[in-house]
Amino acid sequence: MPPTEHLVAFALLALVLILVPGPSVLFVVTRSLTLGRGAGVATVLGNTAGVFVQVIAVAFGLGALVQESIAVFTVIKLCGAAYLVYLGIRLLVEKAAAFVVEPVARQGARRALLEGIVVESMN
Repeated sequence: MPPTEHLVAFALLALVLILVPGPSVLFVVTRSLTLGRGAGVATVLGNTAGVFVQVIAVAFGLGALVQESIAVFTVIKLCGAAYLVYLGIRLLVEKAAAFVVEPVARQGARRALLEGIVVESMN
């Protein structure tokens, strides 16, 4: 049996990791709040499709390749991070006048779906 202090530390760390939302959750919440329910639902569907992209990639052996090659893992990780940075910068540029109360321009459901797929595929 592990010492009690190790169990407590593990439980606290697990709680923190569970409470902190990942990039996909933050992306969906941001889309829903800024672009409305339709874009939020499309983003969730995109995230779900992105999980299927991951499953298919692993089924064809990409998971083993990524596990064995630090370079491939790093490239995929950096591509995903770069895409999230790109989305964040684009959002900041588009919303430069955030203090002006105007309705946010509606984004097409197709675009939200595709962005959700890319975010979750790279996650």
